[in-house]
Amino acid sequence: MWYNFLPAAIQYLIASHVLSEPDVQSNSLIFSPRHHFGLSGTRPVFSDIKPSSQFTTEPFPVNTRTLRTYKARSQDAFFSARFRGGGQNTLRWDESETTGPDIEDRSTLQQLAKMSNNAYGNPGDADWYDLGPEFNTTYPFGWEPDEDGFRGQIFVSEDNSTVIMSIKGTSAGWIVGGGGPTTRKDKLNDNLLFSCCCARVGPTWRPVCGCYEGGYKCDQGCLEQSLVDDSLFYSVGTNLYYNVSYLYPNANIWLTGHSLGGSLASLLGITFGVPVVAFEAPAEKLAAQRLHLPLPLSTEHITHVYHTADPIPMGTCTGVSSSCAIGGYALETRCHLGNVIKYDTVTKLGWSVDVRTHGIAVIVERLLSEDWDTDEGTEETGGRKRTVPEPKEETDCVDCFNWEFGDYRNVSAKGECSSRPLYSP
Repeated sequence: MWYNFLPAAIQYLIASHVLSEPDVQSNSLIFSPRHHFGLSGTRPVFSDIKPSSQFTTEPFPVNTRTLRTYKARSQDAFFSARFRGGGQNTLRWDESETTGPDIEDRSTLQQLAKMSNNAYGNPGDADWYDLGPEFNTTYPFGWEPDEDGFRGQIFVSEDNSTVIMSIKGTSAGWIVGGGGPTTRKDKLNDNLLFSCCCARVGPTWRPVCGCYEGGYKCDQGCLEQSLVDDSLFYSVGTNLYYNVSYLYPNANIWLTGHSLGGSLASLLGITFGVPVVAFEAPAEKLAAQRLHLPLPLSTEHITHVYHTADPIPMGTCTGVSSSCAIGGYALETRCHLGNVIKYDTVTKLGWSVDVRTHGIAVIVERLLSEDWDTDEGTEETGGRKRTVPEPKEETDCVDCFNWEFGDYRNVSAKGECSSRPLYSP
């Protein structure tokens, strides 16, 4: 055809003329990878996946269910309210039902976890999980050794009704070895988003912003200003979402990711009102508050999956002698948005609390490899055996309880809140 020379994403649009409307009655979707995405400087870049017969596998199904979501009636109003510091009462929200992943189905969680794993690499890598019928090589835009920043994969269902954005988490050599070119920016985002005060862990640490006021005091205005910086991955993620929604205007968009990638997925899911499944993610509720993200009436479209032996999502990898601090990370938050599917691997399986259980391969190959509950179904579940723990909201959760936050300085006058300086523990 005359349009075969165009990028694959444009070919799909032309060939189908109008993308299929989402079918909320569908029980499963079949996905294949269509695009890589990455960050070149501060600009999001895409690369289409080149067809190849080298990677051929069984179809990749994801079970679905109807999900209620809230979206701001106007995205301009959302960001205007955000910059004014407004909350949910300043916006008009549209409630709707959409097709989302069946978060109470173990196989669906495992497939999404495999997608989250694949955000760290390329088809053909040793740790790549085969997911779909036509896996391919990729163009290397955004993935060359001299590129760093926001990365991931994009998967599209066969009928173009659903797009899954899988966001790469922290490339942390201190956990799994290897690191990578994105490590520095990953660490900056981790320490800005998930520390109590600019990664001020101890007197020998150089913070990532200048908001520390001595003792356990921190300037709130300074913290919020430090998160406005365009180098923060949240800003890049919003631009990426606009690009994806432009390419697939009638598709449902889901977000998934592991660790930092899962937290970023959640923040974007709040921003755009789309389903999210995050794995072993540091708690992002405090970051959402500091970013002034208006919250809808319900955040049930956000789901966190983690286990009790991983100290990072549990908010216990803290203190100067912790594994996180030794690696140069201040991951101090513990309160998540939305619902949590929490596996008590310490009590039920006897796992030891260890940061090495944080890796996504542990989730795919150990945690989600078999049903969690081997008992028969109860009356509460309609006689159906529960294959994953029940999703629940976190209650009685407090972040950074020993810190005091206030307006201790005139931020605009002092200008000491840049998030750009280098830092080290």
